[in-house]
Amino acid sequence: MASNATLERTQSPIEPIDVSLAELYAEDRWQGLFAKLRAEAPIQYVPESDFGPYWSVSTYKPIIHIEALPKIFSSDWEKGGIAISGDPELLKQYNMREPMFIAMDPPKHTGQRRTVAPSFGPSEVAAMKAECVARTGEVLDGLPIGEPFDWVQRVSIELTTGMLAKIFDFPWEQRDKLTEWSDFGGDVELTKCQESVELRLAKMQEMGMAFAALWQDRMANPGKDLISVMLKSDAMREMEPEEFIGNLILLIVGGNDTTRNSMSSYAYGLNKYPAERAKLEADPSLIPNAVQELIRWQTPLSHMRRTVTEDTEIEGVQMKAGDKVVMWYISANRDESVFEDGEAIRVDRENARRHLSFGYGIHRCVGARVAELQLVTLLEEMAKRRLRANVIGEPKRVAACFVHGYKAMQVELSRY
Repeated sequence: MASNATLERTQSPIEPIDVSLAELYAEDRWQGLFAKLRAEAPIQYVPESDFGPYWSVSTYKPIIHIEALPKIFSSDWEKGGIAISGDPELLKQYNMREPMFIAMDPPKHTGQRRTVAPSFGPSEVAAMKAECVARTGEVLDGLPIGEPFDWVQRVSIELTTGMLAKIFDFPWEQRDKLTEWSDFGGDVELTKCQESVELRLAKMQEMGMAFAALWQDRMANPGKDLISVMLKSDAMREMEPEEFIGNLILLIVGGNDTTRNSMSSYAYGLNKYPAERAKLEADPSLIPNAVQELIRWQTPLSHMRRTVTEDTEIEGVQMKAGDKVVMWYISANRDESVFEDGEAIRVDRENARRHLSFGYGIHRCVGARVAELQLVTLLEEMAKRRLRANVIGEPKRVAACFVHGYKAMQVELSRY
């Protein structure tokens, strides 16, 4: 971008590239478009898309800049929230109020985050380790060797849903509902037509009723689960029903989709880079770093969105109050100026932890340690059993520009 003069919306070195198209992700062909944007138009105004006009930010440095200025770049759900699909007019039309603390600005965001954060602190996560190891081992020991099965369903979903059920003390026999609600809560494509919006609302209301019953139960019988923690907090005890549902969507989507898609990327990504897989199999001490690298490479949430609150300039580009800004983490995590050969997996990459998959600044993922625990445990338990996941066909991917993941993936396990 030019540095000597402020560029207006319509000025760009190249024609607008709309990277919000669902088919780019369903067909796994987004990489080249983002590489072009990073090289030629790292901040570009896209005047038309299925979600309206937006600023597309595809490189690392300006994303850090935006995330560090929450007063200028708002996450407020009433302004559109954290996804490209957020539309205040649509919210009013369908009474689709889903406030959640990740879609709030300080000071309200601060109080609610402080309530939830201790449940995901170092000592609390360390206490989850033994059960996580036992549960992961049980799942792996139940898998066939040398026979095809769906890794997404049998491993990724099973492990992450089990952890969520534990955190919420949710009825174990109904845990599949958590996956269903997560899928509907994180699908931005469902905001495109009336029928799909109403379906999503029905599923979210179903989820709200189920958790409202748990809320009432924990009022009478408090425990150590996350709902009980929320009940004890001044910041969250008196939440409106819509706010309760919104925070549940955040915690369930954040705790389910992100971890499960990183687990699936472990099987798919290392199959794609067999030399790196061999390196990891030969040296299990690389597992913690490999987990960070897989999270970077997958980027389970492709973007976060902000809304400009006042006219501002960033890297020579003039943004106006009310503009929608979409930060493409999925592209920044491949920014060549930060991650050399970023399209490739390197299990020993020295700066893998600099990835933006968990966000940056005040909205950094509160459950990051739990995700890391589950992923490290999966890789450790696979290594103990000398198990290798061999992908036997291209996966079926999520057709959306928000959750970046896998719907199904056939694998066969072998020993090494």
